[in-house]
Amino acid sequence: MEQKHPLPPFTFETAVQKVQLAEDAWNSQDPEKVSLAYTIDTVWRNRSTFINGRRAVQEFLETKWKKELNYKLKKELWAYTDNRIAVRFEYEWQDQQGQWFRAYGNENWEFNENGLMEKRYASINDLPIDESERRLV
Repeated sequence: MEQKHPLPPFTFETAVQKVQLAEDAWNSQDPEKVSLAYTIDTVWRNRSTFINGRRAVQEFLETKWKKELNYKLKKELWAYTDNRIAVRFEYEWQDQQGQWFRAYGNENWEFNENGLMEKRYASINDLPIDESERRLV
């Protein structure tokens, strides 16, 4: 059976570990690697986009990282319970024309007993920034 450690129920330490693993995976910008953290039938809301299934997650991320160049992400644990984790995050990226952005957001995650994410709800706002304002280098 497919598992992704640490498994719920989460403690403070394992919730922090799960968040760091997610940050590291997303910073790899490897859609296949990232998608393996989710159930086959995962359900996402990412901004106003609704995504269903691991394969759709992978396709979404492939498109995302073709558009969002020089991507760098930082996640922080906000709260946790038995099988749920809430994070705040920010990431910086550059578009094809060279404009930098910082995205701010919150995510709510729900995991199955095998540590795979079943649900991900993300609210995200983008802010254009000058290159000199970058914090995530």
